Amino acid sequence: MQHIFVLNGPNLNLLGSREPEIYGVETLEDIHQRMTAAANGAQITFRQTNSEGELVNLVQEASKAASVLIINAGAYTHTSIALHDALRACDAKIIEVHLSNPAAREDFRATNYVSPCATATIAGLGARGYLIALDAALQMTD
Repeated sequence: MQHIFVLNGPNLNLLGSREPEIYGVETLEDIHQRMTAAANGAQITFRQTNSEGELVNLVQEASKAASVLIINAGAYTHTSIALHDALRACDAKIIEVHLSNPAAREDFRATNYVSPCATATIAGLGARGYLIALDAALQMTD
């Protein structure tokens, strides 16, 4: 059975209420439920943390347990070298997801420490991006 980790960084627990014009109205729990329903028999471990160190720990856990890691690192995408280093050491294939398109937003979002470690990036498609990432993950083989 394929094991897919879905990791979410800071402030994603506020989805549905935080800037819905940018991030949409679906909650993180809505996304989790939609992914679970579409998992097609794969095991999904779905986590969110506001802590950079905890996110690094979760990436290290995914490296040992998952075939694919889907990650929305939130603001840590643009700031965390520690996360970058953990992703570089990760044995799982990595799919980066962003609800909005960071390249079309503030200049500070142009720095991205996740993309160099990712097999693919999905951005700007809202919550659908997670389902697209899941579909891609289900098609990936070791």
